[in-house]
Amino acid sequence: MGDLHAPPADPATIARIPSFAFVGIEAVPVEVQVQVASGLPAFLVVGLPDKAVGEARERVRAALGAMGLSLPAKRVVVNLAPADLLKEGSHFDLPIALGVLAAMGVIPAEELLEYAALGELSLDGRLLPVAGVLPAAIGALARDLGLICPAAQGGEAAWAGGLAVIAAPDLLSLINHPRGHQMLTPPAPALPREETGRPDLAEVKGMESARRALEIAAAGRHNLLLVGPPGAGKSMLAERLPSILPDLTPTEALEVSMIHSLAGLLEEGRLIRRPPYREPHHSASQAALTGGGQRARPGEISLAHRGVLFLDELPEFPRPVLEALRQPLETGRIAVARAAAHVTYPARFQMVAAMNPCRCGHLGTPARECSRAPRCGEDYLARLSGPLLDRIDLTVQVTPIPPAELSRAPAGEPSSVVAARVAQARARALARQGKPNAELDPGAVALSGEARRFAEQAAEPLGLSGRGFARFLRVARSIADLAGEERVERPHLAEALAFRQRLPGRAA
Repeated sequence: MGDLHAPPADPATIARIPSFAFVGIEAVPVEVQVQVASGLPAFLVVGLPDKAVGEARERVRAALGAMGLSLPAKRVVVNLAPADLLKEGSHFDLPIALGVLAAMGVIPAEELLEYAALGELSLDGRLLPVAGVLPAAIGALARDLGLICPAAQGGEAAWAGGLAVIAAPDLLSLINHPRGHQMLTPPAPALPREETGRPDLAEVKGMESARRALEIAAAGRHNLLLVGPPGAGKSMLAERLPSILPDLTPTEALEVSMIHSLAGLLEEGRLIRRPPYREPHHSASQAALTGGGQRARPGEISLAHRGVLFLDELPEFPRPVLEALRQPLETGRIAVARAAAHVTYPARFQMVAAMNPCRCGHLGTPARECSRAPRCGEDYLARLSGPLLDRIDLTVQVTPIPPAELSRAPAGEPSSVVAARVAQARARALARQGKPNAELDPGAVALSGEARRFAEQAAEPLGLSGRGFARFLRVARSIADLAGEERVERPHLAEALAFRQRLPGRAA
């Protein structure tokens, strides 16, 4: 009688390497487990992968073939743990390929546990840039791991500081590096690019009221609405607001750069030092503006975090898109809730909007206004809700300058001079309360007795809401900071009140 016991199967080989999935700007640890075992030849990827992750099988197969290697004639199973977390993106190509190579015995499996990896594979084995390297580097540093990434993004990963980074141009160099055949030099942080040719306020002639509003908005990070006929200079003013804003602090720069890295917009891995400026077209969808889509990616308001979001032709944006801005304007964040994802992105932006007084744009100019005036202006403004307008701190009527006067007008004050005053005002606010005036509790605004009586008397006839009154006080606080005053006095309140104008048919 023959032996009833079957011969023992070949022991399975398992290799592990850390990587990350992204939930908002948070890098969530994922362990890539690769098993090579006896069985019918197959290459399976499990652990809730999306289509891009599933297609990694073919990219890994082709990249190995480009190096003269082939997958073993066995059953290869890749598990992405935890299995209940959705895995998205092509950045899992590299950890899967390294896990396969370790399971085949080509590279040491023990060393992989000391590094997290992410990167996309080309069919010829080159490593291509992916989104999210900076958040992944910070996540790896928090877990005492190094990071393996594409060579083009080594400078980005190096910004995490104190992190062992292996930035490889291709998969073959990662095989040769541990053996000493090809040493990969640790990358240095990519230096921010110096900005040149930035629009300057010196190019703005006249428009003293609008320039003053721009300076106040910059000093306190206040929201601003520019109203005027076509060609009056509204967009020109908005484009020059970033030129008078101070540089981001190191903490803000890292936070903003993480968002842009996750969106794949961090050019050459260079940290963002200047406040971002975003200007989406009025045809943008709600998902494009606030974030969302199939992968719940950050929207324009998050890409404008710590910077400026310029909305030109404000009433032309769809009503639901504008109403979606109300919550982030108050809280400084946006919660994107979908059936497959629930993530929160930072969205502490400064909104600057521009609009015509009516659809044709010439309301108030008898020679050019349409036959429906003034009704056309009321209908046009009705596209904007009261709660949205209530969140705008300063409103400016931009009056066009006649060509004859414009040609003779001297150049305006340059951005460098205005930026110095703005920086001093912001420094006073930060020294006093630790945050910009736009986030200040109105109860903390120090008013003289006369100023308090003036503010209370002005609020009632103008119909200021509680929110409107708070924003009115914050603007006055910024005006006082620009003047170098510790207390808010009546002239500061009067100027703030002048900029909180009532639009036709609306309360202040």
